[in-house]
Amino acid sequence: MTSRHPVVIIGAGPAGIAAARTLADAGLRPVLIDEGRFPGGQIFRKPQPELTRAPSTLYGFDAGRAKSFRADVADLLPAIDYRSETTVWSAEPGSLHLVNHGRTFSQPWSRLIIATGGMDRIVPMKGWTAPGIYSLGGAQIALKAEASLIGRRVVFSGTGPLLYLVAYQYAKAGACVPAVLETARPFDDLRLLPGLAGDVPLLARGLYYIAWLRAHGTRVLSGVVPLEARHGKDGRVSGLAFRHGDRDQILACDGLAIGHGLKAETQVADLLGAEFSFNAAQRQWLPRADRDGRSSLSNVYLAGDGLSVRGSLVAAASGRLAAAALLQDAGLNAPRSSDRDRRFVAGSARFRDALDRAFPLPSEIAQALPEETVVCRCEGLTAGDIRRTVARSGEADINRIKAFCRLGMGRCQGRICGPAAAELIASAARIDISAVGRLRGQAPVKPVPLKDLAEAAR
Repeated sequence: MTSRHPVVIIGAGPAGIAAARTLADAGLRPVLIDEGRFPGGQIFRKPQPELTRAPSTLYGFDAGRAKSFRADVADLLPAIDYRSETTVWSAEPGSLHLVNHGRTFSQPWSRLIIATGGMDRIVPMKGWTAPGIYSLGGAQIALKAEASLIGRRVVFSGTGPLLYLVAYQYAKAGACVPAVLETARPFDDLRLLPGLAGDVPLLARGLYYIAWLRAHGTRVLSGVVPLEARHGKDGRVSGLAFRHGDRDQILACDGLAIGHGLKAETQVADLLGAEFSFNAAQRQWLPRADRDGRSSLSNVYLAGDGLSVRGSLVAAASGRLAAAALLQDAGLNAPRSSDRDRRFVAGSARFRDALDRAFPLPSEIAQALPEETVVCRCEGLTAGDIRRTVARSGEADINRIKAFCRLGMGRCQGRICGPAAAELIASAARIDISAVGRLRGQAPVKPVPLKDLAEAAR
């Protein structure tokens, strides 16, 4: 490689570390940018040094993988330029704009691997902005990184495998978990069983979590419709009202974790101008890539859940593939393991498709949200505000709706409210969700203090 600028990787989860290892083994010294304090992403998130906890307690069935991951990272760090606690807030061809502890700077790149991972997908409910209510990922971060619980009596509501995993982790950590409330009916469609059986260890693990929770007194209900997060006199969450069958119920709690699967973090690819296509199973616009992670942009590669949510094992394989593609395109020797990784990624597709269908985003719940339900927290927009904007403007493109009512213009840039808002727009306009489009990325894609931006402009 003749460029004076380095290869840069965004993200230090399984995909980013696998890519960095592949490049380092080929003699390159990539720059690895990580928002976290330590490499690992969400699955191998490491607690503060003073919070010593056994790997079996932190990572459960993944303790062995976590130990191997930590050993690989320790061996890898001297061979790469690792930048921890560094956030990408904007991107353009050949340059990333970063902030680290209040210091803003730019990082040039010759080739870029985007391994930004996924984030929680949320369907709002009445009262969901109260203190004590967390996303599933946020609740897991509190437990893994800070050895803290979001409450003593915690209810879990949403859909997807992460729902049961985090509930299990909380119960094992000593929290009272009265219920896990699943919006889907994951095992009602027997046609999905052959696909789910495509990864027997993962399926068995999920069934174990459910059986363990039930055996320890946790109600595990499916086909639930969350109605309202109740508040106490202090304003904090005090309970969850929900409908199960034809019966409305209320569960008392002082902590509520909600999440409806994961969505890919695609803002950097969007800012760079990558081409996207709509994924009907995940109900999200995803950046296009070939089987090895080459995006539609020259010298930009995609890996991990930031390309498509497929789990940590596939993420690692896709990281190796993206790095191998980069090496090949640069005229360097690529590793021989690519064929094995391609087979593994391809073989996992049937299981992932069945999982997406078993635990779908509850679009019907999002479309039927009561008028007064806050959807966009940053701008204080309700479901009624969004429906009225569609009706008054005659528009159905999400960016046009954004222009009329400021949807997605706040701190999160639509990362939280976008999925539910798209469902509301599609329902109000009576069009398919794919026709709503996607919120265009705008810098800063992550919150950055104005004083830091001012310093960057000097």
